[in-house]
Amino acid sequence: MKIIDFIPTEQLRPFIKTYRIIESEDELTNRVLPSTSLAIAFRCKGNINYIKENQHDKLPVSTISGIRKSVRLINYAKDTATLVVQFKEAGAKAFFKEPLHELFEESVSLDNFIPQQKIAVIEDLLAEAKTNNQKIAIIEQFLLSRLHNYKPDDLISAAINIIQSKKGIIKIKELADSLFISQDAFEKRFRKTIGSSPKQFCYVVRIKSIIDHKQKNQNLIDLAFDAGYFDQSHFNKDFKLFTGQTPTEFFNFPSFW
Repeated sequence: MKIIDFIPTEQLRPFIKTYRIIESEDELTNRVLPSTSLAIAFRCKGNINYIKENQHDKLPVSTISGIRKSVRLINYAKDTATLVVQFKEAGAKAFFKEPLHELFEESVSLDNFIPQQKIAVIEDLLAEAKTNNQKIAIIEQFLLSRLHNYKPDDLISAAINIIQSKKGIIKIKELADSLFISQDAFEKRFRKTIGSSPKQFCYVVRIKSIIDHKQKNQNLIDLAFDAGYFDQSHFNKDFKLFTGQTPTEFFNFPSFW
């Protein structure tokens, strides 16, 4: 598998983390861990399946995926190419006015949000593109056409920064109080902007932080304790939901993106 990341142009940089092109000459199955933001995937060629409970479900040519708390297994057939738009945490809201929290744990065809005829034009252009740079240019033009007058929510941006600085270990009421807003109002505003509840978001940040910051030969019990877990079985359950593996299996044979 070959993975290449591209930096967005300046106008789109406030909303897009990266464009990722994934190419596979041979058939393989990849483990995709949960992220803190939404993504759109455009299949440029080949067949790609989502594996769930030993069933292979063919993914649409253009797919939008919400924030997830559980791992996904993606099967790439021979000779496939996919372009993934990875939004920043609040970035998707600049392009979609729909309630994004309804996409939590879901991957659906992009034509649920954008008319099929417009999606078909993009798909045809991507299929004809000869180079990766041409593909990126097509997607950037599409995104710019969708960009509406969006004013970032400074309170939610501050909440994201706090959650990430705390590695996801924070009580939602304490977070809302620190931002001088009621918990109920905060949760509604957060879901509308981010696409998940604050609690769900904290869960993803928490497990991602464990994976990103684990030291070599670090004891797993210490790792769980440092992440705010006081029950090893609870830690193991959350970790397996997130990665599809036990902590021991995952850190011995890491294979994901």
